[in-house]
Amino acid sequence: MDDQNKNLILATALSFLVILVWFVLFPPPEPDTALDTQPPAQTSQTEADATASVPDATTQSQAAPEAETREDELADAPRIPIATDRVSGSISLLGGRIDDLSLNDYRVTQDPDADIVKMLSPVGTADAYYALYGWAPGGGLDPTAVPGPNTLWSVASGEALSPTSPVTLTWDNGAGQTFTRTIEIDEDYLFTITQSVANTGDAPITVAPYGVLARHSEPSDLRNFFILHEGVVAMADGELTETDWSDMPDFAFSERERARAEVTQVAQNGWIGFTDHYWMSTLIPAPGTAFKSVAKYDERRDIYQAETVMPTQTVAPGTSVTVTSQLFAGAKEWDAIRTYQSAGVEGFIDSIDWGWFFFLTKPIFWLLHELNLLIGNMGWAIIGLTLIIKAILFPLAYKSYVSMAKMKELQPQMEKLKEEAGDDRQKMQQGMMELYKREKVNPAAGCLPILLQIPIFFSLYKVIFVTIELRHAPFFGPFQDLSAPDPTSIMNFFGLLPIEAPEPTSILALIFIGILPLLLGISMWLQQKLNPAPTDPTQQMIFAWMPWVFMFMLGGFASGLVIYWIANNTITFAQQYLIMRSQGYTPDVFGNIRSGFKRKTGEDAKK
Repeated sequence: MDDQNKNLILATALSFLVILVWFVLFPPPEPDTALDTQPPAQTSQTEADATASVPDATTQSQAAPEAETREDELADAPRIPIATDRVSGSISLLGGRIDDLSLNDYRVTQDPDADIVKMLSPVGTADAYYALYGWAPGGGLDPTAVPGPNTLWSVASGEALSPTSPVTLTWDNGAGQTFTRTIEIDEDYLFTITQSVANTGDAPITVAPYGVLARHSEPSDLRNFFILHEGVVAMADGELTETDWSDMPDFAFSERERARAEVTQVAQNGWIGFTDHYWMSTLIPAPGTAFKSVAKYDERRDIYQAETVMPTQTVAPGTSVTVTSQLFAGAKEWDAIRTYQSAGVEGFIDSIDWGWFFFLTKPIFWLLHELNLLIGNMGWAIIGLTLIIKAILFPLAYKSYVSMAKMKELQPQMEKLKEEAGDDRQKMQQGMMELYKREKVNPAAGCLPILLQIPIFFSLYKVIFVTIELRHAPFFGPFQDLSAPDPTSIMNFFGLLPIEAPEPTSILALIFIGILPLLLGISMWLQQKLNPAPTDPTQQMIFAWMPWVFMFMLGGFASGLVIYWIANNTITFAQQYLIMRSQGYTPDVFGNIRSGFKRKTGEDAKK
């Protein structure tokens, strides 16, 4: 077996093995109780901080049964509506919780009548998920003197929260301190929360402002797919931390936090929150502010929390203290997140899971995003991206295909060397190396384009799977979601009948494959026909089956990725065909010639 075939088979086998393990071992999956949110202890940046006490929190839900419906729970406390073009919901005056939020631009499915995505939910509902703000008492202050999860706030101003109309809540503890909370929202997903306390009493008080995101149990729609991070995402002074849901119960138990917790002291800039596949909530202290970042799991109640705790502050009589922070709650849209990063949220773009190949996924997504804005169709943008990638790699591809043509030209001499060497493999290898050196041929050149395609393939798959811009993105006809597998099959006459194709994980999906996997198999077969056929019968059989094996393997992948692969194969076929002709060979794609080539002679050479 010559070195070229060895290298080609090795590269192909490696890529085949990687994708096979990925597909078989990690297939895409098929698509509570009383609150005991304990306001976190304040940061231990001073001795005064360390002595501050944290009150236990109780709620009405601990004394009453769980509400039967979301509507029942929402009606349990007075509320202020949230009404913007992009989000809707309400704020509970009990605790001042932001616990009811829906994303108006996104639906659960592509059905026009499907429910819009509900992101935050109040205590007592399935998947309870909410944001809570307050003050932790310090310096011996009575816990009842600060607002907590049970505090019933009064509305000082504002009837509904909108980008042009903030709301202000107030609470007087009856002991000389008045607490005020102003909530604002922008046109997208960013809330601004301004907390203040005015001390009209006779003695100073010590308090520490905090923010909490709480989720009761793991999300019900958890994907649990290795390519996607779901759980806690945090930034602390430029260092990104990602913690999966399954890892939080392994935190060390903290007596101070009364739960399993991981605590990070942030010196200047940071944020922490929960990230799902497409949605995210994040607590964002003001830039330049030191705070304690806490990821916590209360195993007694199965509650996950992310917390930010500001330094303890002493409020002297006749003075007031004001602290401002922000809350992101919405879709992980690249444009919106990038805007917030530009406005001062350090490293916020990294809240999107770019993966290990971030140096490829980020520019690939940027280019895909810009092409989509230019073309107006994500499917054509993927094809445009493929053209650009192939253009960048063309110099390398050109050398590769020229090398393959030269290797074919040397085929008679290589056959002669085999005959002369017989069973002496060392003599055969030495003769071939001398031949390559004399003719200035690199037998490994043909493998380089294949090897470079592997990280690009993984990066594009990451982009298509993770970014919300590909969710429900249409192409044409039956292909209305490029993040989902091909919806066509022979069962629905390839999209002509309103019948759903088999699920990607079903055995039927391996039999009744769709249009895109078929085109993929054909394009791989055509591309293979341009390459010199191996002389070994076993190798010939492997190469003959490979396009159809890949066709079935990739049939359950996102249709956007299959479109990329088809476009890549088609462009590669055209490039290789033209380059082969320029080197004096006319590829005989459909012929039965073993080598797949015939030398130009006579009239053919003049054409």
